Amino acid sequence: MATIKPFRAVRASRDKVALVSSRSYEAYTPAELGAQLNFNPFSFLHIISPSYNHNQELSNEQRFELIHEKYNEFKELGYFKKDNTPAFYIYKKVTSRFSCCGIIAATSTQDYANNIIKKHEDTLHKREILFSNYLKAVGFNAEPVLLTYPDNGNINNILKKYQQQRAEYEFTTENLSSHYVWLVDDKNDMQIIQQEFKKMNAIYIADGHHRSASSHLLSQILMSENKNHKGCEDYNYFMSYLIPESNLQLLEFNRLMKDLNGLSKQKFLNKLNELYRIKIRGKELYKPSKKHHFSMYLDGDFYSLYLRKEEFEINNPLSDLDPQLLFKTILEPILGINDLRNDKRLSYSHSEQGEIHLKKSVDSGKYEVAFGLFPVSVAQLKAVADAGLTMPPKSTYILPKLRSGLTIYEF
Repeated sequence: MATIKPFRAVRASRDKVALVSSRSYEAYTPAELGAQLNFNPFSFLHIISPSYNHNQELSNEQRFELIHEKYNEFKELGYFKKDNTPAFYIYKKVTSRFSCCGIIAATSTQDYANNIIKKHEDTLHKREILFSNYLKAVGFNAEPVLLTYPDNGNINNILKKYQQQRAEYEFTTENLSSHYVWLVDDKNDMQIIQQEFKKMNAIYIADGHHRSASSHLLSQILMSENKNHKGCEDYNYFMSYLIPESNLQLLEFNRLMKDLNGLSKQKFLNKLNELYRIKIRGKELYKPSKKHHFSMYLDGDFYSLYLRKEEFEINNPLSDLDPQLLFKTILEPILGINDLRNDKRLSYSHSEQGEIHLKKSVDSGKYEVAFGLFPVSVAQLKAVADAGLTMPPKSTYILPKLRSGLTIYEF
């Protein structure tokens, strides 16, 4: 059973939340980051970028300490205030392309350890240690892990009920996304939500594997340091945004190769023909329409590639994934890519950049060939996680992308 609980969020006042909350730090270009830090004194980016005005290089420990100090300064200035009572927080995001609505809650690190919270990606231990050190030093988490759960009628009814009320937060950001937050502090509603999650055998990480792993590592460290550990302490939980599976959008990451591994164009096509039926599409911007089909852009033309299934055995959930299929049939045996994470001949392009980006990248001469993929489905993601397998790097581009500093979880 999945364990979640309400918590007392630290958050901005209604009039400042649009200025305080931010996109993830990595989502900003240097120019955008500079503009926010120079002209918006309320931005959460001031907290997570405290070295912006420092000329000297800082160690991780120094940077973490500055983050902690800046966070406390925001609280002292009244930009942040901690809620008096625990609550769940219904968060809805609406863009021109999709909308989602779910629950921000505290999620059990023990569920992560016991595989009730299921994973589909490997994590790097170095990053786990670094982020757990960060969490321990700053004492808060400001960006929730994205989790998904099977659609649930009782939970959905509660989400709908609160959406009929005036939102605690309602604002639109510069990228034309609308954001809404409602507080669920009614004891009966909170109990129903918790009971429904207790009936679930598993919930799934969509985005945030390293944050989940680091939160679990930190809980183990703090537990060992606490002689009076009881299991109910805040460090035994981490902040998550839980959305129903129907609200999760999985988009594709496409692949770009800098060369053909020493092959001529014709020899490359001949090798492809052994496993794929190839059709030239010419100048048409071609996008695959179902799994096990790929698009390819090479030497000024688009091609469609259809897997000859009799030539390749699909025998587990991992081999059914198009990113793994492309790796095992083309990238590794033909183009000589063995390390998907670190080989500098291979680059990735997310779906929002589109097929035109693949074309321009190859036409520029920077890349020799590009492959377009069909998105992985939620069912495929769950099957991989249930089987205890891990997806190749950059298998999914996941929406929604969440904001930092909207609600903050202290431990």
